[in-house]
Amino acid sequence: MARLFFLIVAFFTGPDILESSSHVRLVGGPHRCEGRVEVQRNGEWGTVCDDGWDMNDVAVVCRELGCGAAMWTPSGVIYKPLADEDQKVLIQDVKCTGVEENLIQCEQDEDVYSCSHNEDAGAKCEFPETVQLVGGPGRCKGRVEVKHKGQWGTVCKAGWNLSAAKVVCRQLGCGRAILTQRCCSKSTQGQGPIWLSEVSCSGKEADLQDCPSGLWGKNNCTHDEDTWVECEESSSHVRLVGGPHRCEGRVEVQRNGEWGTVCDDGWDMNDVAVVCRELGCGAAIWTPSGVIYKPLADEDQKVLIQDVNCTGVEENLIQCEQDEDVYSCSHNEDAGAKCEFPETVQLVGGPGRCKGRVEVKHKGQWGTVCKAGWNLSAAKVVCRQLGCGRAILTQRCCSKSTQGQGPIWLSEVSCSGKEADLQDCPSGLWGKNNCTHDEDTWVECEDPFQLRLVGGESKCSGRLEVLHKGEWGTVCDDGWGEKEEQVVCKQLGCGEPVFVSAKDRRRFGFGNGRIWLDDVYCSGQEQSLEQCRHRFWGHHNCNHREDVAVDCLEHNPDLLGALPADPE
Repeated sequence: MARLFFLIVAFFTGPDILESSSHVRLVGGPHRCEGRVEVQRNGEWGTVCDDGWDMNDVAVVCRELGCGAAMWTPSGVIYKPLADEDQKVLIQDVKCTGVEENLIQCEQDEDVYSCSHNEDAGAKCEFPETVQLVGGPGRCKGRVEVKHKGQWGTVCKAGWNLSAAKVVCRQLGCGRAILTQRCCSKSTQGQGPIWLSEVSCSGKEADLQDCPSGLWGKNNCTHDEDTWVECEESSSHVRLVGGPHRCEGRVEVQRNGEWGTVCDDGWDMNDVAVVCRELGCGAAIWTPSGVIYKPLADEDQKVLIQDVNCTGVEENLIQCEQDEDVYSCSHNEDAGAKCEFPETVQLVGGPGRCKGRVEVKHKGQWGTVCKAGWNLSAAKVVCRQLGCGRAILTQRCCSKSTQGQGPIWLSEVSCSGKEADLQDCPSGLWGKNNCTHDEDTWVECEDPFQLRLVGGESKCSGRLEVLHKGEWGTVCDDGWGEKEEQVVCKQLGCGEPVFVSAKDRRRFGFGNGRIWLDDVYCSGQEQSLEQCRHRFWGHHNCNHREDVAVDCLEHNPDLLGALPADPE
């Protein structure tokens, strides 16, 4: 039926219309080619149940979105924010052969039963190279070209503005956009197709192809109207990948437009201190191995530098002594870094750090945020940034006793809910508003997800308990296995899990009170047990004789090297 519908649509609309309107998207990932799978039916977007979801299905999604090869079938629940509770699960039991052009052509069941958002499907595809700057002095300056149907073509200046240039610069990993103009001398004009015109970006898009535009190849432009963009060279040549936030992860550096890893030979706290400074993070905390951060570096990604030797006072890693002639160093020796995550937002005056008046730090001083323009999406960003649970309340604040007294830094904050930091959201100018403290913003988040091991000889051994709604409870062992234990050990900063027999498990004792989780399923890639699939909180068919117990090594010397007893 789905296949018949597709053919009817194709017949009446023609290929150009169909090409520009996909009925699938990936949400919550780092780019448009990774995330939770959502499909559109009758004008409504909903999720896909992961029953039977496999690499053939992901391959079709990747093809439909114009992404690269299928890489992985992650759970959709690892992508935040999670799907709204009132969003529907639209299809399940998807069965593609892997050769279909669109997901709607695959066998699927629209009569969804017994499938919740804990079972949302995800997809990860290679992110294709779709934009480049050509003819300039370096990869961050030149004529704008986009790739379509396997062929590079230019972009017409009609409708183009600095917001579109910002998207290109960010997509290429360059610095800020500093110039956009009509291109070019005859020697640097394009010669192939003119693919796009009337491109209209907000400046927030992750990919130029996410911006509204005219139809591909349909315009009256000439190459005299090709677009030229200049970006600053990348403001940072280092990044941290795979960690819980931008200030922790595997160290990667950029050389000649290529990102690669750093060999951990000689890597120490002085080197981490420089990385933290370059990224605008807080103090250096730890020198973890880069291999604890998943997914691991691709096999074809290069190890670009080794024998880094910083004094600790340099502003950038590139200023430190280092050897670019890398030998006998594999990705098993990738360096990692952990820095303090800078405190730029807080909730004040409430019962605990996850409830209170919103304050942001600017020029070294805390100030409040005006409620004008504020919404639940902005509250979601604050809760996630603080490591709290989901946003449950946002309202105008406060009684006189809990109002702010300093500057009112922000107003008209407009977040999508996907931002990692409140300061990434568009807003009015800092300190420029007509608000009073009667309009301060109040936000309440659920308490953060926490777990612990109880009854053992250390924090790395014992009966597993999780905190929910202020109450500790156990986890049932239905479906529990090695991958779930790996996530717990990782979250606690311990080493690899060790098998615990049913007999040995008794030494940790049985829990009492709530059994919070059952049927937990992890891929092993998650950074937190919270990201794994499970039944709804408190729903189970267990007793405390089925409580999960976990025994982890104190640390793994092969991975962590000289690990301090408590890196926190």
